[in-house]
Amino acid sequence: MNKLKYLFLLIFFSMTFGCALGPEKRDPPAVFDLGPQRAYPAAKPVINATLLISPVSASPWLDSPNILYRLAYRDAGRPEAYAQHRWAMSPALLLTERLRGRFATATRGVVGIQDGARADYSLRIELEDFSQSFDAAESSKASVRLRASLIDLNTRALHAQRSFNVERPAAPNAPGAAQSLAAASDAVVEELVAWATQSLKK
Repeated sequence: MNKLKYLFLLIFFSMTFGCALGPEKRDPPAVFDLGPQRAYPAAKPVINATLLISPVSASPWLDSPNILYRLAYRDAGRPEAYAQHRWAMSPALLLTERLRGRFATATRGVVGIQDGARADYSLRIELEDFSQSFDAAESSKASVRLRASLIDLNTRALHAQRSFNVERPAAPNAPGAAQSLAAASDAVVEELVAWATQSLKK
């Protein structure tokens, strides 16, 4: 009987301490997006054309929900990801939504490939950078870099092309990166609207 009692106590304590020493429960990651789309008053479109806006394409290293940063003062060629913070979707998809929402207020209309509708021009965006960079342990900036192409869908010719790069100071942490990347995204979208307006002026 003593042996059975001893065995029972051994199993009980093994299970108790095994649970206590098991993997520590982690909180779910904090999820960020670019914030609410700014509301624009109804007005005459500044671009007298319909745009086909395809999903933004991105380099493979950007094609994930990771919030990325680089320790430029140590190894600028090595992107890292915050473990407990992420985007609601990939940066390319976040930027696609931002572009469509903004250009819808600046043109005669915006369509996607899935709509099967006619458009005058295609706006194609290649996202080259969407990350935070540290030049020192407590000093960082957020960068959004992309290349934009306007294609005349009647002639299939390249109408205009330009590269954009917007940087904003960022607090040296994941929330700071998310906030500054959102601000840089809005700024680059406004630059795109101004460029497209000038390029498609008739």
